[in-house]
Amino acid sequence: MSEQKHTVKGVDHVAYPTFDPAATVKFYRDVLGFPVVHSICAAGWGPEKHPDFIHFFFDIGNDDRLAFFYYFGLEPFDGGPQGDSYSRFTEDVPIFFIRSRHLAIHVDSEDDLMEYRRRLDGSEWPVEMQIQHETIESIYTHDPNGYMIEITRALRPVTPQEDLDANITIDALVDVVSGPEPSMAALLTRKAELIVERAEAWQQKQDEKEMVSNR
Repeated sequence: MSEQKHTVKGVDHVAYPTFDPAATVKFYRDVLGFPVVHSICAAGWGPEKHPDFIHFFFDIGNDDRLAFFYYFGLEPFDGGPQGDSYSRFTEDVPIFFIRSRHLAIHVDSEDDLMEYRRRLDGSEWPVEMQIQHETIESIYTHDPNGYMIEITRALRPVTPQEDLDANITIDALVDVVSGPEPSMAALLTRKAELIVERAEAWQQKQDEKEMVSNR
């Protein structure tokens, strides 16, 4: 578990390239309702042969933004039949690998989630999946650029015990992938060892915090 001081305040912006800015604006502004909050018209920026471009931003809540680059005169790149504007993959690349890179945006309630489902289902980009997994429920679709977008809500709060479990799991993973034959079985074995080593000390700290708060 890292002991480094944590001072960041969230996402300023995530940025992607687009070859279809009109559809991108329609999807995010007109269907989902994310306001356009900033744009940069960049003429003559960058090194020689760098195309003019526009960099535009959508408000996705909590002072966070989703941004896109459109480069004038730049044509889509050749590649495989799968993927998005950023990466084109050949047919032998598993779809689960491609979809592992996605943007997830959270909402507060089931009503909010269903409202975004209604907006998407009434558009050219209907919801492709709705799944409950562990502590969240999510809807998924792909935007006009082929990027997978997830909108999610919490089903319940994450407990301190689950935070501990996450840190133990990741430390076990780092240990296992540093070895010769990483596997799920090896991960679970190493995780069990770390639980034995750490759980008692963690519980003592939790008990001490509770005693202090009850005084």
